[in-house]
Amino acid sequence: MARIDSILRDARAGLEPGDAELLLCHALGRSRSWLYAHGDDELDTASAATFEALLARRHAGEPVAYITGRRGFWSLDLQVGPATLVPRAETELLVELALQRLPLDRPLHVADLGTGSGAIALAIASERPRADVLATDASAAALDIAAANARALSLGNVGFRHGDWFAPLAGDRFDLIASNPPYIAEDDAHLGRGDLRFEPASALASGADGLDAIRVIAAAAPIHLLAGGWLLVEHGFDQGEAVRALFRAAGLVSVDTARDLEQRDRVTLGQRPAEAAGPVPGR
Repeated sequence: MARIDSILRDARAGLEPGDAELLLCHALGRSRSWLYAHGDDELDTASAATFEALLARRHAGEPVAYITGRRGFWSLDLQVGPATLVPRAETELLVELALQRLPLDRPLHVADLGTGSGAIALAIASERPRADVLATDASAAALDIAAANARALSLGNVGFRHGDWFAPLAGDRFDLIASNPPYIAEDDAHLGRGDLRFEPASALASGADGLDAIRVIAAAAPIHLLAGGWLLVEHGFDQGEAVRALFRAAGLVSVDTARDLEQRDRVTLGQRPAEAAGPVPGR
């Protein structure tokens, strides 16, 4: 047997910062604070074997979130699985921008397209309790996970509908529509590397240039937005100009692209004009 602190020190080699701690916490059913407070404790043989098996899965490229079945996003602890993307920190920018456009003092209608684990929908619902949030996904398995997360978080202001993008939302209009759709080109070599090998391809890749899903969303968004409503879409670092063009072609105004913490284009947003400005294309 060996001490926990020495086992962790050896296990960190070749892993992302924090991975070893998360996996050992999972193996032991303990918190990080417990782990650090018990660094001098010796790890029993059975727990050490469990930890080694988890490390082997991680070294093979499986995301930590799939191994543990959990991922933190915004202020939430979410269940995740192979049917969903692993929520990423950069997507919190989309939530932040959405909340800036959703006042606290009145009822709101919000849609999250391609919700996956429910990360965006649930983060918005938790911060805007007067909002009625509808989340869609083409994957029934993903919706099951998202709904389970809503129940676990006691968020009753979120509903879930099965279907592709706007298909389950016929006749509905929203103050804000958000989406983190697939935006990687289908022949991108990165899809065969690292964590991406384990995530659902349908939630990652979208056509030859990665923009097929965003084309569908941008074109259909105006008929599902209330006057003055907003569309916010996450995309790749090199897609900002193309996405802005799609938004403008759909008749959206105040189109802009926000950059993430690494100063890369990450979220493009646009607004449906007020009714006084005349009808938008497709209406």
